[in-house]
Amino acid sequence: MSLVSMLRGTRGKSGFGYASTAEDVTRGLDLTGRTVLITGVNSGLGFESARVLRSRGARILGAARSLANARKVTAELGGDSLPLACDLAEPASVRACVEEVRAAGLTLDVLLCNAGIMALPERTLAHGQELQFLTNHLGHFLLVGGLLPALASKGRVVVLSSAAHAWAPPAGIQLDDLSMAKNYGGNRAYGQSKLANLLFARSLARRFVGTEKTANAVHPGVIATNLARHMNPVVRAVMPLASALAMKSVGQGAATQCYVAVHPDAASARGEYFADCNVAGTSAHGRDDALAERLWVRSREILENLGQGDLLEGSLPD
Repeated sequence: MSLVSMLRGTRGKSGFGYASTAEDVTRGLDLTGRTVLITGVNSGLGFESARVLRSRGARILGAARSLANARKVTAELGGDSLPLACDLAEPASVRACVEEVRAAGLTLDVLLCNAGIMALPERTLAHGQELQFLTNHLGHFLLVGGLLPALASKGRVVVLSSAAHAWAPPAGIQLDDLSMAKNYGGNRAYGQSKLANLLFARSLARRFVGTEKTANAVHPGVIATNLARHMNPVVRAVMPLASALAMKSVGQGAATQCYVAVHPDAASARGEYFADCNVAGTSAHGRDDALAERLWVRSREILENLGQGDLLEGSLPD
């Protein structure tokens, strides 16, 4: 039996594993009356998560970079799905999304921070920030912070991290050079952003202590999605073959985030990192709570400098 075959057949304590799909982990669940906001809803894992959770009865707030893309998806999902424009690299767009949800008076049962960009070949800045760190971490930090007042009493925040958090620089998070002016590398920058996602979930979970709200990070597995569009052309060329041999399907990739978002057995998990629908280990930096706190403080400072401090005031605990 090959290693891949063994992995596909493995199931963990949760009863699910590598080969489980989003449909598997939600089978039998009635999500009627629950509202789930998903970023990056227009393709890949975001769309699959939205499709499956909607099929179980959840109302989907589908956030995409453009309103047109969000509308296409929510029209396909049907029901009372709501399209939202949310460009995570543009603080003003994130702010507008937050304000729209707040104005609608909606209560959120799940905030699924799914969207992201990966391995930009050249260092790219926006608003003075490295684009992967801005999009993957700061954009979600602002979105979640702004929407915490709308989170239900048993609400769950699920942040898409990655095993690639181990690609982060030796310092973990380069707090003295977040824009990577000195040592940029596409994978290194992506790893830093994914480590930031993981540490954000841990920090938020600590701030939820004393409540029934939860925050956790997930690794979806290796999947051939649009996330890889910036990777080396040679790598992208072999991805179809690699996908057939070793990569997860999109349905399998969406399983872990759907499990953590809605499965009853995940309700007690706080500040954990999940892979294959089970709690998994992280790098040493992924368990560094002191680093997580320094990142939290620095993230707030950056967003305050970008004119978004008032959106977080009173809603995102210090």
